[in-house]
Amino acid sequence: DTDRADLFAAPIEQRATLLVPVIALFKVHKVLSRKVPPDAVTQCLNVMRLGRVLEITDRRAVAAAEIAAQHRLAMAEAMMYSLALELGATFWTQNVDYQGLPSVTYFVKP
Repeated sequence: DTDRADLFAAPIEQRATLLVPVIALFKVHKVLSRKVPPDAVTQCLNVMRLGRVLEITDRRAVAAAEIAAQHRLAMAEAMMYSLALELGATFWTQNVDYQGLPSVTYFVKP
């Protein structure tokens, strides 16, 4: 729980429609592991797993490569964003790389 958690509460609480790219689990684990105790990391990942965890397939990898080239996104960012586009979902983020892209709800990081 952070001071920014409220920004993401609505989509996280709608578990029936929550989509979680498997890469998001990696990224969240990597960042949180440097900042909070292991139990807190596990708790956060378990909440994320309450949604539908999306795997990367060969078809999805190719689609992500096209998105990466089109929007100048890094691999992980392109994979997560392309999954949102594929499924007609809104992508919620604080990552400035997504600012202004279609289907993105972007929050400026303080």
